[in-house]
Amino acid sequence: MDRIALTAGALYLIVLLRAGGTFAVGWLAGTGVRRSRFAARVSSARFRRAERAIRRWGAPVVAVSFLTVGFQTAANFLAGSMRMPLPRYLPALLVGGAAWALVYATAGIGVLAVLGRLFAERPALQVSAAAVLLLAVCGTVVYRRRRTVRSSGGAAAEES
Repeated sequence: MDRIALTAGALYLIVLLRAGGTFAVGWLAGTGVRRSRFAARVSSARFRRAERAIRRWGAPVVAVSFLTVGFQTAANFLAGSMRMPLPRYLPALLVGGAAWALVYATAGIGVLAVLGRLFAERPALQVSAAAVLLLAVCGTVVYRRRRTVRSSGGAAAEES
């Protein structure tokens, strides 16, 4: 129990710093980011969806975003860039961050313990997992390089 409490506390501190930092960057960036080279990123579908949700629901969206993958950074950044008042943002950060830390401290430690025990008992599984990971990384690199070559090749063909 002490290990879970310590892990949850450390994760809580991490999420407060990370999400609060993302909010601060959004606050400082404000509307200027929409006129910069990052305009394409903040006009992506994920950011537009997060922006609509924050406008409509505000702080509860920020709090719930901590239970999602990929949405929480957008929600915190947009809350900052939209100048959500701190008295509304901070409770959402504290509640959402606590939920995130508890989920990761309990489920995360449980998963790591099971994987550690499984890998210790079955060395063949270690080798298989390493091979799958290596193949996934290599496949991703090859896919991205081919996609880059195709897109730059298509642009070169259109220019000629």
